[in-house]
Amino acid sequence: MSLASSSNPLTIGPVLADATIEIIPLKGAQDQIQAAPAAATVAITCSPRFGLDRTLQFCAVAADSGRRVVPHLAARMVTSRRELTEFVSRIQDLGITDLYVIGGDSEKPAGPYSEAGQVLEDLHEHGHALARLGVSCYPEGHPLIGDDQLWAALERKQQLATYMVSQMCFDGVVVRDWLAQARQRGISLPLRAGVAGPVKLAKLAELSLRIGVGQSLRYLGKQHGMVGNVLRRRAYDPSPFISVITGMPGVEGLHFFSFNQVPEYVAWRDARRDSGGISPQ
Repeated sequence: MSLASSSNPLTIGPVLADATIEIIPLKGAQDQIQAAPAAATVAITCSPRFGLDRTLQFCAVAADSGRRVVPHLAARMVTSRRELTEFVSRIQDLGITDLYVIGGDSEKPAGPYSEAGQVLEDLHEHGHALARLGVSCYPEGHPLIGDDQLWAALERKQQLATYMVSQMCFDGVVVRDWLAQARQRGISLPLRAGVAGPVKLAKLAELSLRIGVGQSLRYLGKQHGMVGNVLRRRAYDPSPFISVITGMPGVEGLHFFSFNQVPEYVAWRDARRDSGGISPQ
């Protein structure tokens, strides 16, 4: 289980030590895994371009290195119930006990699953030895799915999940307000808050518009003189976001989107640790 409970606010020390670092299984991913702290938890993503075998390949690399591992599994990439069973069996053979299930971005499902909830239902029916199952949530909404549909899906998934991971956000207040609404709706899952690592702002702006977090991106631009910083080729500093999240009940930790810039993330983290913490909002 996480170092932080779902009922107590995080403190700054554990929040960075317990963060999950997301790595995309591209060329060079092995170097990114090795660049992560030895005690880190790394999340290995999946995409239709590379298939589930690529995810499993780098899960094995990360597990063999002694790091904790959280595979991503996109429901729309799973071709059959047999493939689902084999995927779970393979990660369990690696000693992995945590799986993060998402719907996936494929326009057409490759098999019987069109959403994460269906995968969770099959896992529950057939049994597994996984200790934790994560699902996604969207404080800023989804560019292709309506809010009512997102809430209904989360309400169903929470019956079979143990935690949720938010989309990448820049405004901690947006996450706070969404989490309060989630609790009013009976969503009790602890949250791992999605946050960008110290990525160059120009790249981050492009990616953010593509995945539909425009409201939070506008906040970032207003608060931090983004245009000037883009021209100066500066990187995003997650500290202000984290300063809000660390005082928020119901948040068990952070999920860093590294965009395969793990050495930059580690340098940023170490600088914050050496300086004594996180700068305030």
